[in-house]
Amino acid sequence: MTFHPSSQDSQPPTMPFVVPAGAARKGAGTVLFGCCPNDVKVLADDTDGRLAVFEYHGRVRGGPPLHLHKDQDEIYFIREGRWIFVVGGETHHLGPGDTIFLPRGLPHSFAQTSEEGRLVFMFTPAGTMAGFFEAIARFNGPPEPAVEKAVFARHGMEVVGPPILLD
Repeated sequence: MTFHPSSQDSQPPTMPFVVPAGAARKGAGTVLFGCCPNDVKVLADDTDGRLAVFEYHGRVRGGPPLHLHKDQDEIYFIREGRWIFVVGGETHHLGPGDTIFLPRGLPHSFAQTSEEGRLVFMFTPAGTMAGFFEAIARFNGPPEPAVEKAVFARHGMEVVGPPILLD
């Protein structure tokens, strides 16, 4: 399934909707690293491309390489576990209940430091982030750096450094 920021064939919902716990909107979920559900809660098509919301259940430590989004802001709300975010050269240690805003154009990375973690995160505008996670889910772990850079680039991101190294 390919996701587009706005589709001529679909209209944003005119009524509220509920996505049950543990489910993805219209079945639009992926499993990252072979074990970590990443469920889409609000699709780009639901908001005419203005917003996409995801819920991630991490069962492995680590995270993505240092990267930036050219056109999207991000917000992360930590539900469980411990996380480290490096944003614009500043380091933030976050836990349950913490929220972090990542402005577009600012290099950032994050890593789950606990054995298990959960977070809700969103992108505005939505871009093609659901498609990005589908592409990444095809790999059982981080792809080779050149492949990873190409996948990020296809979805409006630029890899500018390595992931956060954990002890």
